[in-house]
Amino acid sequence: MSAEFSGGAEGPVDLFARFSLNQQTVKQWTLPELADGCARAGVRGVGLWRTPVQEYGVAAAARLVRDAGLAVTSLCRGGFFTASDPKERADALADNRAAIEEASALGTDTLVLVSGGLPPGSRDLYGARERVADALEELAPYAAEAGVRLAIEPLHPMYAADRCVVSTLAQALDLAERFPAERVGVVVDTYHLWWDDTIGSQIERAGSAGRIAAFQLADWVTPLPAGVLLGRGQLGDGAVDLRWFREQVDAAGYRGPIEVEIFNPSLWERPGAEVLAEVVERFTTHLMHMR
Repeated sequence: MSAEFSGGAEGPVDLFARFSLNQQTVKQWTLPELADGCARAGVRGVGLWRTPVQEYGVAAAARLVRDAGLAVTSLCRGGFFTASDPKERADALADNRAAIEEASALGTDTLVLVSGGLPPGSRDLYGARERVADALEELAPYAAEAGVRLAIEPLHPMYAADRCVVSTLAQALDLAERFPAERVGVVVDTYHLWWDDTIGSQIERAGSAGRIAAFQLADWVTPLPAGVLLGRGQLGDGAVDLRWFREQVDAAGYRGPIEVEIFNPSLWERPGAEVLAEVVERFTTHLMHMR
């Protein structure tokens, strides 16, 4: 992780120093607007997504955020390793090598991986996870040469069929632990993991081995929208005990960026600066104040 984000979280100022804004939270902003808006707000970190970065140009995007004084805390996303068709698997591996190169060019050491869902007609979750392991075995040395760590993100079980066969932090760690901790880590995302009654012990397991590569925040609100992808809630609007999660990852030894990643069209319809100000206020309130 970036040394700029290492340190404790003893008070609101220290906590805000760890704040990172994921690009999807203010999807309405162009990359220049994102860089300018974050710089004006005193935000030091951004999580970027590959498609807008590619559209802007990877080298140009790297210069843009660097000139704004921002660190790229993560790049989303690589992954989608579960295809059984040989050509599709080869294409996925090639795309992930490109993602590794993009992460390196942007100056981030964290590439977030969404593993992929079941291949068409398959019900074999175990076999799909083994294909994820096979892809990690091939990609981890390549990523290490580029100075990039692969970060497995478990997604809520409602995504297991079509998007991510890794549904729990335990499953993510079972995969990651086949590789050196500096090569493969895991993502702790409150939206995806809040429901799991083993999450405290699994965060401790991840932290004791230095496996927490990223910590992301969003709240769980209902009812979920059609398609479920765009239903993440603003911090404090839902069921997740956000401060508890922050305390758990801190206790596990994680001192890196805390990235707010909210996919929500109602936020995208508002001015980006207004959304960012609200996110910062909610971040401080719900991660610091007494429950």
